[in-house]
Amino acid sequence: MDKIIEYMLEEDKGFGDVTSESVVDKDLDVNAYIISKDEGILAGMNLVKELFEEYGVEVVSYVEDGAVISKKDLLMSLRGNARTILLLERTALNLSMRMSGVASAANHYSSLVKDYGVKIAGTRKTSPALAKFDKYALKVGGVDTHRFSLDDMVLIKDNHIAVCDSPLDALLKAKANVSFSKKIEIEVETLSDAIECVENKADIVMLDNMSGEEVKEVISELENLGIRENSLIEVSGGITEENILDYVEYGVDIISIGALTHSSRSLNFSLKMELDS
Repeated sequence: MDKIIEYMLEEDKGFGDVTSESVVDKDLDVNAYIISKDEGILAGMNLVKELFEEYGVEVVSYVEDGAVISKKDLLMSLRGNARTILLLERTALNLSMRMSGVASAANHYSSLVKDYGVKIAGTRKTSPALAKFDKYALKVGGVDTHRFSLDDMVLIKDNHIAVCDSPLDALLKAKANVSFSKKIEIEVETLSDAIECVENKADIVMLDNMSGEEVKEVISELENLGIRENSLIEVSGGITEENILDYVEYGVDIISIGALTHSSRSLNFSLKMELDS
C-alpha cells in the first residue's frame, strides 16, 4: 500500500508542482482543514494521517476510520509547509473519498440484513492497484472482504470449469491437489451441479447469477436431501438493495456484491488552507 501511494504521488506531481512553486513561498507554514461535504462512513483517514506525517506535516486532530460523518464535519486539522500540503492534497482526498464511499456502501448493505444471520461480502471487482484499499474500506464498513488475492483460497469459477469435464470434476481435482489449509469454493449454475458439489462437501458453493426462485429451489432440495449443512451457500449476481431480503429469506449464508467496490460513489471532501491569524 505504501508503494502504491508513493506512485500516486509521483503520478500527480509529474516534474513538479509548477503552480505552488510559482506563487507559494517556499518556507510558508499554514493551517489546513479537511472538511466533509457528504454524509456516510469514514475510511482512509488513518492512511491520510500517516501520509501527511511522513512528509513532515503535523496532524493536529483527525477523525478515526469507521466514524459516522455528516456534511460540514471537520475530518482533519493540519499544520505545516504550504507547498507540501498542496503536493499531498489531491492524493489524500482522492484516496479517502473513494475508501469512504466503499465503506458507506458496505455499511448500507450490512444494515439491510443486520437482523439476519447472513454475511455480506465484497469481491475482487476493484480498480487495479486499489484492491487492498477497497478491501480495507469494506472491513471498515462492516462487511466481509472475501479474497484479498488469488492465494487466499480455491475459488473454482466458470473458466476453470470450462477446461474440466464438469463442476464436480473440478471440485474433486481441487480436493486431491490442494492443502487442507485452504478452503475450496465452487461456482455452479444449475440445481444438479449444486447438489453434486454439496454432496461432495465443497466448503462453499456459490449459486452464480441464479434467480430468486432458482436459489429457493436449490436450498429446498438440499434440505430435503439432508445435506444442507455440508456446505456454506453463497449467492452472487444481480443482487440489489431492492431484492436482497428475498435472498436472505431463502436461507443463504453469504451474499457477495461486486458493486460495493466497482460502482460505489465516492464521498466528497475538500481541503482548505489559511494563514495564521
